[in-house]
Amino acid sequence: MKRIPERRCVVCNTVRSKNELLRIVKNKENEILVDLTGKKSGRGAYICRSIECLEKLEKTGRLNKTFEMKIDEEIYKDLRDVIVNNSN
Repeated sequence: MKRIPERRCVVCNTVRSKNELLRIVKNKENEILVDLTGKKSGRGAYICRSIECLEKLEKTGRLNKTFEMKIDEEIYKDLRDVIVNNSN
């Protein structure tokens, strides 16, 4: 039986299968990107595909700590678009 990779949401600490979460990646050029494929190289962080986790992420600044840099508002907007468009 093939093992399904699991990851932990950086906001709520819930463990879920990798494809149930959204990946945010910081690449070698220090760019922060939303990784819809889950395969881009770089340091990754995962969040649940829920507006609640996204709002908590923005409020607490958890990504700033995780990636050790200031996260641009555009990343949060991109995450919101992905969550809203995929929830339907």
